[in-house]
Amino acid sequence: MKKTPILLVLVGALLAIPAAGAQVTVSPRTLPASSFSSFAISVPDEAPDAATTKVTVQLPADLSSVSFQPKDGWERSVTMVKLAKPLTNDEGETVTDRIATVTWEGGAIAPGEFDEFVLSGRAPDTRGTLVFPTVQTYSNGDVVRWIGDPSADSPAPRVTVTPRAGQAPAAAPAASDDDGGRDALTLGLAIAGLVAGLAALGVALFRRPKAA
Repeated sequence: MKKTPILLVLVGALLAIPAAGAQVTVSPRTLPASSFSSFAISVPDEAPDAATTKVTVQLPADLSSVSFQPKDGWERSVTMVKLAKPLTNDEGETVTDRIATVTWEGGAIAPGEFDEFVLSGRAPDTRGTLVFPTVQTYSNGDVVRWIGDPSADSPAPRVTVTPRAGQAPAAAPAASDDDGGRDALTLGLAIAGLVAGLAALGVALFRRPKAA
């Protein structure tokens, strides 16, 4: 009689595993610094009886030259923010604002399906992480915020920016003269201690009484 509830719990846990593994992701997962790339935001529908009808993505502040791939059946809108300091793009044009968020709505991702929303942009010049916090809205009004860190239940999609090809790694700081002096002093004390120890050992052996 006690085996039935335990069996039901195990079956429920197994059924929950696939759903827990589905999350919003972005590809590629890594790319070199200063490179241009397409970014595909993959959005799965995890609800059993509701469709995904709206997707909003916050773009990284250091992602530049952003453009979007047309998405049939979806309407796209963006919000802009002013840059604290105007920049000059690769074409020599002065840029005073950037795209902060992009929203796709009007379409639908059915339960058990997924879809991709594609944009392109230029990675920053230095290595680091590009984070794409995403808010997913369902037809029943439920909202899932994919904004957490990598260990969270709802992590934000992330891209690792690696050093570009041929970029030299950061050099180790040079040792100062004071550091060299301290190192020489430490080495001298160590040698002196070793010599003293050997001398003491020689004296002890010399003074050992001879066996009868």
